[in-house]
Amino acid sequence: MVLPPFDYFVHRSACQRKQQERLQRIRDLPDGYHTPLTKRERVILDQPIAELVRGVQDGEADPHDVLRAYGKAAVKAHEETNALTEIMVREAHTALDGEINLKGPLAGIPVSLKDSIIVKGFDATVGYSCNTFRPYEEDGAIVRLLKDAGAVPFVKTALPVTLLSFESFNDVWGRCLNPHNPKYSPGGSTGGEGALLAFGGSRIGIGSDVAGSVRAPAHYSGCYSLRCSTGRWPKAGVSTSMPGQEGIPSVFSPMARTLSDLTYFTRSIIQMKPWTYDHTVHPLPWRPEIEESYLTKPRLKIGILLTDGVVDPSTACLRALQTASTALSAQGHAVIPIAPPPPLEALVIASNLLNADGTRTFRSFFRTGESDDPGARLFGAYMRLVPRALKWLHWAFTKYVLRDHIWAALLEHWHEKSARQHWQWAAKREAYKARWHEWWDSFGGDDTGEDGLDFILTPPNALPALPHGAMASAAPACGYTFLFNLLDYTAGIVPVTRVDRATDGLGREVEVPRMNGVARGAYRHYDAHAMHGLPVAVQVVGRRLEEEKILACMRRVEDALEEHGERYALLDVL
Repeated sequence: MVLPPFDYFVHRSACQRKQQERLQRIRDLPDGYHTPLTKRERVILDQPIAELVRGVQDGEADPHDVLRAYGKAAVKAHEETNALTEIMVREAHTALDGEINLKGPLAGIPVSLKDSIIVKGFDATVGYSCNTFRPYEEDGAIVRLLKDAGAVPFVKTALPVTLLSFESFNDVWGRCLNPHNPKYSPGGSTGGEGALLAFGGSRIGIGSDVAGSVRAPAHYSGCYSLRCSTGRWPKAGVSTSMPGQEGIPSVFSPMARTLSDLTYFTRSIIQMKPWTYDHTVHPLPWRPEIEESYLTKPRLKIGILLTDGVVDPSTACLRALQTASTALSAQGHAVIPIAPPPPLEALVIASNLLNADGTRTFRSFFRTGESDDPGARLFGAYMRLVPRALKWLHWAFTKYVLRDHIWAALLEHWHEKSARQHWQWAAKREAYKARWHEWWDSFGGDDTGEDGLDFILTPPNALPALPHGAMASAAPACGYTFLFNLLDYTAGIVPVTRVDRATDGLGREVEVPRMNGVARGAYRHYDAHAMHGLPVAVQVVGRRLEEEKILACMRRVEDALEEHGERYALLDVL
C-alpha cells in the first residue's frame, strides 16, 4: 500500500495502464472488427432482439455473426463517444461455444453492462484507480442470470467517479461524450450505456439508478430505459461507490435502443426467476394480464406534472411534454394537470438520506490527486464545512435576506447525520411516501367515473443534456427523477423530440437571475442554439412494482406520438 501523497503516482500509472489495456484489446480484435459494416451486419443491427433470438434458437442465425456485428458497432461508437471501459468481445466468442445457453429467451443477444457490474476476469472499477487490475474470479449474479438466459455480455460502459452525477467522467477511463454533440454529456451515472445504445453499438444494456441514473442518460442521449422498483430486478454481483447505503436504494434496471426491445428484455429477465439468483428479488412472476389490460384499456387517466416547483422545465422539455399530452388527448385519453405532495420535500429528504454519511464513503476510495465529479465535490465540500455556525449564517442569509426558501431548504440540514438523525430522516421518507399513496388513491372526481390515475407524465429533467462540467452548478436539479427513487415508483423514459433552436429559446419573460438557486444553477447552461438537435424525452411513472403496466403505458405514449406524426427518430447506425 502506497500512502498519500505518493499514491498520486500510482494513480496516474494505473489510469495510463488501464487505458492502454483497453486500446490494445480493441487492436487485438480479429481483422473483421476493423472493417466497415457489411450489408448483412446492418441487417442484424436493425433486427429487434425477439427476431434475433428466434433466429439463433432455430439455427438460422449464427450467434458469432450477431456478436461480430454488435462488436464492430460498439467499437465505432467508442471511437466517437469514449463509451466503453472493458472490452470483453474475445471472451464472449469463447463463451458462445459452450458457456451460453443458446436456447434461452435471450439466446445469442449481446448485452452491454455498466462498468460496476461484476464479470469474471475483469475489473469493476467504478471509475476509481484503486479498483484497477483487480479482476473478479467469478461472474456476479446478474451476469450468471444473463448467460443462463442466453445473453452474451460483450462490453462494459462508462460512468462517473462517485456514481453521483448526470455526467460520465473519471480519470481511469476519461470522458464519455454525447453521440449527438460531443460538447455535451450523455448523462450519468449510466452515461456510457446511453451513448452506446443511442449510437447503435448495443441493443440492450443494464445500468443502475439512485437518483435518475438510467433515466437521465436515456433523456440526454435518446434511448429508452425503465427504472424498476426495488426487488423486481437483481442487484447482486456489483461494485459500488457507496456500499451499505440503503436510505435511497440503488436499483439495477434495463436500458434499450427501442421500446419493443426494452419490454422483451425486461420480460425475459423476470421470466428467468431472478429471485433464484438474488435473495433481494421478490418472487413476483411476470404478469402478462396486467400488460395486456393497459395495452387495450380504451381510455386512460393520465396526470401531467407541469413543474416540480423547484426548476420549471425549459422550453424544449415543456414542448416534449405538451407534444405527448396533445397526442394522448387526441386519442381520447384524459390528461389532467396535477399538484401532488410537494416534490421539494422529496428532494430535501432524499438528498439528506443519500448523503447521510457526510460523503465519507464515496470519498474513501480516492487516491491523492484523483479527479472528483464537479457536483459531488461541491456538495461534499459544503457538507464538511466547519464551523457549523458558519453554515447556519449562510443558510439564514439565503432564506431571510435572499428569500430563496428552496435553496435554503436544501442547505438547512446539509451535514453528516448520526444514526438517530438518519432514522428520523427515514421516518420522514416513509411519511412522505404514505402521503403520495393516499393522494394517488383519492385522485378522481372527473367524468371517467374512476378514482386514481393510470400513470403520470413528467419531464425527466428540466433541461436537455448539459455541457461537460455543468454539474458544478446543476447537480441539485435532479428532482424530476430523484422524487421517484424516494417513492420507489416504476418510471420509464420515452424520447419524443429534439431541441430546436428556432422554437426552444427562452422567452423574454424568463429571468434567470431571479430564479431560486437550484434553478439558476441549471439554467445558466441552457442555450437552445448550442443544444440544437439534442434529444428530449418524457417520463412515464406508475407506482411501486408496476413494471408491466408502465411498459404498456410507454407503448401507449409512443403509439399516440406515432399516430400524431411525432414519433422520435433514432440515430442511424454508422
